[in-house]
Amino acid sequence: MSDIYEKYDLKQVINASGKMTILGVSKVSDSVLEAQRFGGQHFFEMSDLVLKTGQHLAKLIGSEDGVILPSASAAIAESIAGIIGKGSMYHVYHPFSEKYTDREVIIPKGQNVDYGAPEEVMIELGGGKMIEAGYANMCSAEHLEMMITPQTSSILYVKSHHAVQKSMLTIKEALDVAHDNNLPLILDAAAEEDLYTYINMGVDIVIYSGAKAFSGPSSCLVLGKKPYIGWIRMQSKGLGRAMKVGKDNILGLTKAIEDYIDYGPEKGDSMITRLTPFVEELNNISNLSAKITQDSAGRDIYRASVTVDKNSPIDAKELIAKMKVDSPAIYTREYRANMGIIEFDVRAVHEQEMKIIVEKITKIMR
Repeated sequence: MSDIYEKYDLKQVINASGKMTILGVSKVSDSVLEAQRFGGQHFFEMSDLVLKTGQHLAKLIGSEDGVILPSASAAIAESIAGIIGKGSMYHVYHPFSEKYTDREVIIPKGQNVDYGAPEEVMIELGGGKMIEAGYANMCSAEHLEMMITPQTSSILYVKSHHAVQKSMLTIKEALDVAHDNNLPLILDAAAEEDLYTYINMGVDIVIYSGAKAFSGPSSCLVLGKKPYIGWIRMQSKGLGRAMKVGKDNILGLTKAIEDYIDYGPEKGDSMITRLTPFVEELNNISNLSAKITQDSAGRDIYRASVTVDKNSPIDAKELIAKMKVDSPAIYTREYRANMGIIEFDVRAVHEQEMKIIVEKITKIMR
């Protein structure tokens, strides 16, 4: 199917940026594709399919309940809508009615990030009113608690490399504040790989992107407590109708999660082994210095961190731009380009593609 690139005049892409939505996130396995094929070629009672697959995955993981949605963004909006409505069908049909006044959603200020869309937009899409706690560089349990009012509906915590890491209260501290005040904690763990810790901790709603850590199709798995998951499922008759997930992707994600439970992700040691010769070759290129670094949010993910020399005729931003020109376009992690640093995430990059990256950079730097 390589002619697809030619047919639509598309560039081939080497994804060294990680599980990024702008590039289609992940490659899916043959077993996941087969599950998607079955879903696409058969019919189901959709409400039953949504209910049973969610319950099946929840049982495997040890959660009270679960539901598959089209994306983590949809899950944030639908979770907030469900909590505001508390199971009311009137609310499902009138989600923005002034009858419902408890709409405040507290989020640490340093976690109101733009991950491709702002957290704030998804909160408001679900009918919530965002309330920031703390400051851009810090948020404590006390900062969180002082923002609670009679109109507070929930607390949202974002576990992400996009968010501020230093001087930030832990998930457990946020959970204690929520439960001490009879509020649910929503955890946006979109790119997280741990299916068990947060549920075992007692988090009320945990949101995972299906396409990121689990290499599933475009989808999302939401795990958590009853009745919250039930309230989320109800949104399919309201604002969730605009966010419905197809039967093929429901079965594809279910299979991807089953495979993930059986086999797990690539381990950090494996990444280091694959990165070592890649980093050595990058260090042979003039004006570049490369090393292996761990993910800033502490995940078991290792990347090649490349620093462009200050005296280089091409700076990091120019190098990034030139790597995207012509096919194959090479996409990297650009978050620290203004500091002269480019990161290469190789989870979706095979050995031959690493050679292509080295060759293209060598040509550019010459």
